Amino acid sequence: MVRYPVTLTQDDNDTILVAFPDFPEATTFGDDKEEALARAIDALETIIDAYIKDKREIPAPSAVTGVSVALPSLVHTKVQIYAAMRAQRVGKAELAKRLNVFLPQVDRLLDVRHGSKMDQLEAAAQALGASLSVTLVPLKQATVWSKHLPTRILPVPVGVLAAQKAPKRTRTGGSKKR
Repeated sequence: MVRYPVTLTQDDNDTILVAFPDFPEATTFGDDKEEALARAIDALETIIDAYIKDKREIPAPSAVTGVSVALPSLVHTKVQIYAAMRAQRVGKAELAKRLNVFLPQVDRLLDVRHGSKMDQLEAAAQALGASLSVTLVPLKQATVWSKHLPTRILPVPVGVLAAQKAPKRTRTGGSKKR
């Protein structure tokens, strides 16, 4: 999980101002700390999208010493593909050619707001001479900031998920009579 540091400061209108040391142009706010951090994820995605559209290098996160927000995994994967394209000097048209797709499909692949599918991301990584690796990392008790609300995540013992039975499927629809 990639985390970008943020600074929180009390604004003069009783809101919390959020700034990103790695992206000086990005700021947001919230009525309280929770709302400010939830909005920070959206601001981070927005500035990264702007950097990609402007063909700018996306900075690696600074060392986190205080408050930070996590970059969603899908966005992080798109950033890695974009960084590989820049490193290899592969433009969108060249990537489209390598993938045998049309240019708008590559535009969507790099659009941080678009919900690209895993197979599309894997194909792009392979076209750039890389492979995509997804790792599931156990969480310690932590607060994860979704786009809207903070969610308390508790660790689940390993055997619990295996012990739960899947719900029984019931037959619905269809025109066959039994």
